[in-house]
Amino acid sequence: MAFGGIIAAIYPKNIGLKLVGYALAFWGTIQGIGYSLKLNKIHEAAHSDNPFGVQGCNPEPTFPFHLPLDKWSPEWFKPTGDCGYDNPIIPDGVVLSNLQKTITDFYQDGWYLWPPSHFMNMAQACLITFGICLLVLAVAAACWLLTLWRKRRSLEATERLACTGKHA
Repeated sequence: MAFGGIIAAIYPKNIGLKLVGYALAFWGTIQGIGYSLKLNKIHEAAHSDNPFGVQGCNPEPTFPFHLPLDKWSPEWFKPTGDCGYDNPIIPDGVVLSNLQKTITDFYQDGWYLWPPSHFMNMAQACLITFGICLLVLAVAAACWLLTLWRKRRSLEATERLACTGKHA
C-alpha cells in the first residue's frame, strides 16, 4: 500500500503512475485482508482445545516478492514468540520502565483492542482496518475516474461547439 502511495505521489498528474499506484495499493490492501483472515484462523485455533488446529505457521517467514525483510531489518520483521499467541514475552534480564511494565501488564493475556474484556484480537482489528482502507481506496479511485470522465466529456462538448462554430 505504501509503495503504491509513493509511486502515485511522484507525479500525481501522470495517469500511468497513478494507475500503478492504485494497483499496488489495492493489491496490498487485498493481501492485508487475506493475511488478517489467516491470522484470525491461527489465533482461534491456538486458543482452542485442538492442539493440531494451527496451520499456516512457518518458522521461515515469506514476504511479498520473496524479499528477505527479516534479514534486512530483523528488529521489525523477524518472527518472535509462538505462532498464534500474542502475549508479551519479556526476555530474561530486561528491565522495563514503569510505562513499559504497565503496558505489558495490560496486554498480559494477549493483544486485544480492549484487553480486560478480550474484545477484538489483533487479526480482527487489522481486518477492519484493511477493510476501511479498501473502502477509502475504492471511493478515491471512483472519484478520480469520475473526474477524468467529466473532464473528457467537457472537452468533447467544447470540441463539438468549436467544430460547429457556435460559442457558449
